[in-house]
Amino acid sequence: MQAARLHEYTDDMSEALSIDEVDRPTATGPSDVIVEVEGAGWCQTDNHIIEGMWTEYVEQDLPMTLGHENAGIVAEVGEDVTTVSEGDPVICHPVQTCGTCRPCRLGEDMYCENSQFNGLTTDGGFAEFLHTSDRAVIPLPEGVDPTDIAPHADAGITAYHAAKKAVHELNPGDTAVVIGVGGLGHIGLQCLRAMSAADIVAVDLKQSARDLASDLGADETIDPETEDVASVVEEFSGGVGSQQTLDFVGRDQTTALAPDITAAGGDHHIIGYGGHIHEPAQGLVFGEFSFRGTLVGQYTELQELVALVDRGDVTLHTERHELGDVNTVAERLEHGEIDGRAVITPP
Repeated sequence: MQAARLHEYTDDMSEALSIDEVDRPTATGPSDVIVEVEGAGWCQTDNHIIEGMWTEYVEQDLPMTLGHENAGIVAEVGEDVTTVSEGDPVICHPVQTCGTCRPCRLGEDMYCENSQFNGLTTDGGFAEFLHTSDRAVIPLPEGVDPTDIAPHADAGITAYHAAKKAVHELNPGDTAVVIGVGGLGHIGLQCLRAMSAADIVAVDLKQSARDLASDLGADETIDPETEDVASVVEEFSGGVGSQQTLDFVGRDQTTALAPDITAAGGDHHIIGYGGHIHEPAQGLVFGEFSFRGTLVGQYTELQELVALVDRGDVTLHTERHELGDVNTVAERLEHGEIDGRAVITPP
């Protein structure tokens, strides 16, 4: 089968992955599930993997097939699999978990002590077939297209996970700020709108992204190049500030906004990454606000997100590309030229 594989780390996205012929995976284990990939979302994390940014955090054996946002049709199952059958449309949680370690027993999938992460630590879905497990697949409701929903496997669940944490701290009339209305941010904004009665402010450099934010229910939009974000948030919130900020950019410029826009006792959620946090400890103490990280989400949260999608509360803005176009997609994403999510469709 064909697969888009990373052979060496590079900052040059134009030739990052090569299309190789590799063996098709088979269900050799009792809980194995082989999925014929219908769609695999391209994520900014794929660019970061190509750059080698993840080598300090996880072990990676190259060459490796990338792609962690996967959905498709079940092609083969192991002898003990009862949750899905051949021919079922599924979306795949990116993490394959053991189910027996303490974090798994507590329902904390992302902390599994024996996990495998498709496209990060083991072969992913930029290929014709994907090897995963019965603990990672979620059957799709009738009428949901696996190609369209694929980016929810990571972008969607990550945005939902952050929004769900934020919603617990939001009361009607509170202000929430969404920074970056791109591939993740436009999902997170919809989740906030669907699950809370907060007033939402969206911040983005691109007019098209701000227009999209308004269409999706943002109450106010800010252009950080021409407007002072802190001043607008202060005026909009009546001087209170942002009770919950979802930062889908995660660069130095956006994390630096936290002391100036966060309400007392509020949170600045880091979802996008690549930058740093440079704040004096006294600043956090004086404002009593917190920076909170976000790493994908739980299996059950992906189920909840699929329910929101099925109800029409969350929609994806996607564009489709063939497997051979992976490097073009990587370049365009690097230059901020993709609105919403790009989905790779294997042959």
